[in-house]
Amino acid sequence: MQEAGVGSGAAVQAGTYQDGSGAASEVAELRAAILDKLTYFIGKHAENASDRDWFVATALAVRDRIVDRWTETRDRIWAHHTKRVYYLSLEFLIGRLLFDALNNLQLTDPVRVALAELGVDLDRMREVEPDAALGNGGLGRLAACFMDSMATLSIAAHGYGIRYDHGLFRQRIKDGWQLEYPEDWLSFGNPWEFPRPEIDYSIGFGGHVEAMARPDGTFRHVWHPGETIEAVAYDTPVPGWRGRHVNTLRLWSARAPDPLRLDAFNRGDHVGALTAQVRAEAISKILYPSDATPAGQELRLRQEYFFVSASMQDLIDRHLRQHDAIETLPERVAIQLNDTHPAIAIAEMMRLLVDIHHLEWEAAWTITTGVFSYTNHTLLPEALETWAVPLMERMLPRHMQIIYLINALHLDRLRKSGEVSDEMVRALSLIDEHSGRRVRMGHLAFVGSHKINGVSALHTDLMRVTVFRDLNGAYPGRIVNKTNGITFRRWLYQANPGLTRLIQEACGPGVVDRTADLKALEKVADDRAFQRRVAAVRRANKIHLGRIIAEQLGVKVDPDALFDVQIKRIHEYKRQLLNILETIAVYEEIRSQPTRDWIPRVKIFAGKAAASYHQAKLIIKLANDVAKVVNSDPTVRGLLKVAFLPNYNVSLAEAIIPAADVSEQISTAGMEASGTGNMKFALNGALTIGTLDGANVEIREHVGPENIFIFGLTAEEVEARRRRGIDATTVIAASPRLPEILDAMASGVFSPDEPGRYRGLVDSLRFHDYFMVTADFDSYYARQRDIYRLWRDKEVWWKASLLNTARMGWFSSDRAITEYAQEIWRVPLQPIG
Repeated sequence: MQEAGVGSGAAVQAGTYQDGSGAASEVAELRAAILDKLTYFIGKHAENASDRDWFVATALAVRDRIVDRWTETRDRIWAHHTKRVYYLSLEFLIGRLLFDALNNLQLTDPVRVALAELGVDLDRMREVEPDAALGNGGLGRLAACFMDSMATLSIAAHGYGIRYDHGLFRQRIKDGWQLEYPEDWLSFGNPWEFPRPEIDYSIGFGGHVEAMARPDGTFRHVWHPGETIEAVAYDTPVPGWRGRHVNTLRLWSARAPDPLRLDAFNRGDHVGALTAQVRAEAISKILYPSDATPAGQELRLRQEYFFVSASMQDLIDRHLRQHDAIETLPERVAIQLNDTHPAIAIAEMMRLLVDIHHLEWEAAWTITTGVFSYTNHTLLPEALETWAVPLMERMLPRHMQIIYLINALHLDRLRKSGEVSDEMVRALSLIDEHSGRRVRMGHLAFVGSHKINGVSALHTDLMRVTVFRDLNGAYPGRIVNKTNGITFRRWLYQANPGLTRLIQEACGPGVVDRTADLKALEKVADDRAFQRRVAAVRRANKIHLGRIIAEQLGVKVDPDALFDVQIKRIHEYKRQLLNILETIAVYEEIRSQPTRDWIPRVKIFAGKAAASYHQAKLIIKLANDVAKVVNSDPTVRGLLKVAFLPNYNVSLAEAIIPAADVSEQISTAGMEASGTGNMKFALNGALTIGTLDGANVEIREHVGPENIFIFGLTAEEVEARRRRGIDATTVIAASPRLPEILDAMASGVFSPDEPGRYRGLVDSLRFHDYFMVTADFDSYYARQRDIYRLWRDKEVWWKASLLNTARMGWFSSDRAITEYAQEIWRVPLQPIG
C-alpha cells in the first residue's frame, strides 16, 4: 500500500487525473511515444529493457513535448524583439529533471498510467536518473530555482554555465572520514540536453597584446593569444509551470582545436600527442578544482574566463543577428552575475566592444554598465574572489590592461567628485596592494554594474556597512535588496505531494498557481482533525527517510521521534559543530539521568566539505564518531540517534526536507547571506531553530516570533565580542555544560582509537572562537529545551507547523524574480495564476 505523502503522484496536476476518453487518448499517445523511443533510440524490446532504458525512453518522449513549446517560445521572443535576460552562474544545481518536467507539463499521471500499462513503475524508474552534478549548494540551487521561475513568468532568459563532466565530487564516508570521488553523472549520457557542435567559440589565453597606431594618432589593441580553446554549446530546455514558456540553459564544454597531434603520435609519443586535449578538457572536468596550488588557481581562472567569454560572444552574436546596432545592447539585454565567479565578464565585454566592435571607450562603458547587474552572496572578505596580478597578466594580458584603465578612470572620477584620501583610494581601488597585488573581482563587478543586490534584508544592510562600505559611499543607491526565494513547484508540490494535496483541500486548487493563497491554511491551523492528517503525512515521509537511513547507514530510526535536521555545506560559520556539541550534551544527560521522560530524537546531518578544508572535514569525522558512540550505546535505548547521510544532493534533500520536524539554521549571525534551505524547511512545516541571520530575520517576520526558535548573539553583538577578543575560556568556564563536553572530546571519549584527534579542535574553541560557538551554546541549548516542551503539546506544535507553511508564500522565487524583472532588468513578464 502506498504511504501517504511519499511517491504516489509525486507532482501536482491542474486537477485530478481522470481516465476519460481524452485522457485515454493522451495515455495511448504517450505509451506509443515511449515504446517508439525504446525501439528506435535505445534499440531494445520492452521485454528486455532495463529501468535505465525505460527512463531514457520516457525522458525522450517527454522532451519531445517540451521541444514543441521551446520552439514556439523562441519564435515568439524573436518576433516580438523581447528583451532577454542572461543569467551567468558557475553552478546550476538542477537535480533530477524527469519529475520536474512531468510536474510542470501536467504529465505525471498520464505518464504513470502509460508506464503501468507497460508493466513499469514510474516511482522505481525515478531513482535511476542521476542528479546533474552542476553545483555544490545554495548558490547553484538558487540559480536552478530562478531558471524555473523565469520560465514560469515567461521572461525571455538564458542560463549560462559550464557542462562539468564530473561536477563537484561524489562524497563517500569511510571510517567517518570524507573521501572524494569523481561524480559520473554523464557516464550513460544525458537525455535532456541537445549538443550544439555547430555553436563553438574560440577562447584565448596568454600571449601578448600589440598596440597598432591609427591614422589619427590613437591606438587600437590586438590580443594575440598564445593558446586557444574551443567552447562547445550544450542546450537543456527549461519548461516553466504548465509548460507555456520554455527557456534555455546553455552549458559550455571545453575541447582542443586539434584533439590529437598526429606527428607526435606517429613518433611514438602517444601520451604527449594528447597533451593539448587533456589541458583543454580539464577546464570542464570538475567544479571548484582545489586552488591550494598555483596550478589549481590557474585552472579556476581559466574556467571562469572560459564560460564568460563564450557566453559574451554568444549573446552578442544573437543580438546582432536580430538587431543591426551593437549600441542597442542595453535596450535588449540584461546580464546578471551570480556572485563574483563571472565578474571577469565586465572586462571581457569591454574587450569585445572596444577591440572587436571598435566602439569608443566611453560608449562601451555606458553599454557595459547598462547591461550588467551583480548579486553578492557573501559578507566574508576572503570569499570575495581576488586574483594575483601576475597570474592575470600572464593568462589574460588584454583584460589586465582593461582593468587597469577601468580602475584609473574610476579613481579619477572619485577624485574629481570630492576630497578623497589615500586611505580611501586604497579601499576603493580594484587592485588590492596589501599583500601582493591582487585584482578585487567584487570591486570590478560593483563598478561595472548598474545594480548590486544582496539576497536578504539583513545581508543587504550589512553589505552597505562592511564589504562594500566605501563603494556604497562612492556610488550611492547602487545597492538594492532582493531576498532569495525558492520554487514551490520543486520543494513542495513535487517533494511533498501528500502535504500538497491537503493544502489544495484547504486553500483550493488555485494555490498551485497563487502562492499567496497559502494564507487560507491559517483557517484550519487549529483544526485537530486536519492536524492529524498533516501529522500522518509527515510520519509517512519520516518512514520513507528512515528507510534511506537504514539502507545507507544500517541505523534504524523511530518515525515517531523528533527529526532534527541540519543539511548544508560543511563550514565553520554554518556551525554544525554547535549542533554536535548539543548532541553530546543530550547523550551525556540520557546516560546520567536514565529515568527522565526523554523525548526520542533523531539528529540528521548531511553536507560536503571542500576537499582542501581540513577543519570542515574534521567536523564531519566528529559527527560520525559521535554517531558511532551514541547509536551503539545500549544505555541510550534508542532515545537519541545520530545519522550523517553521505553525498548530499538535491534528490536527498527532497527526501529529507518533507520529513523534518526541526530545521537547524544556526550560522553565526552576520555571516549567512540568506539561506534557502531555511525557506524549504519552513514551507514544508518544519519549525526553525536559528540565529537572527540571513533570511531567518524575514522568516520570523512572516511566520511570527512565536512560531520560530531564535537564539544567540545578533550580528552587532558578534562584532562587538570580536573586537573585545575571541578567547572563550571565561565563557566556557561559566557554562554549566561546556567544560564537560569539551573535556570529553579532548580526552578521546569519541575517538578512543586516537584520543588526541579533537584536541586541536577543542583548543580552537577555547582560545580562538571566531564563530562564537561557545558564546551561543547555552542560548542554543535552552531553545532546544523549548522545542522539547512544544513537541509534547501536539496541538500547539502542529498549529505552529501549519502557520509556518501558510505564511511562507512570500518566499517564492516567483516573487523574487518578479522584483528582479521589474526593478533591475526592466523586462516584461507574465504573472501566473
